[in-house]
Amino acid sequence: MELRPATPEDAPAVARIWYPGWCDAHLGNVPQQLVDLRQEETFESRALEHVEHTTVAIVNGEVAGFVMVLGDEVEQVYVSAAHRGSGVASALLAAAEQRVASNGRSVAWLAVVAGNVRARRFYERQGWTDEGLFDHQAPHPDGPVPVPAHRYTKPCPAC
Repeated sequence: MELRPATPEDAPAVARIWYPGWCDAHLGNVPQQLVDLRQEETFESRALEHVEHTTVAIVNGEVAGFVMVLGDEVEQVYVSAAHRGSGVASALLAAAEQRVASNGRSVAWLAVVAGNVRARRFYERQGWTDEGLFDHQAPHPDGPVPVPAHRYTKPCPAC
């Protein structure tokens, strides 16, 4: 596995991982308003918008997963279904933690929708702390959509 900064050419592969992963984690766990806004065709343009904040994991020459970091927030962590359980997610999360620390931040954080138990267990195994429920403001060009989520944190010296 190789981790590297994403390029614009990676956007289609990132979108192919992101959309089904987003559906797995969010359908039934977020307001219908957000589901309606997160149509499949929007994921590639979103991937392009965030390419400078994205690290991809390459396995056998293909994008197997990605992570996006904005400031102190680990905003997106997704791995293709074929690579789940292979260590790709742990490697991406470690890279994200390093990126937050290199951004000069003392604490990294991320939001996990309340019903995404699999992700919550994963983050806890990686040393992240559940700080409780809050209304995460999911970004959208027409304005943020409040989504009930758990806020997880990890001090950067531990990152």
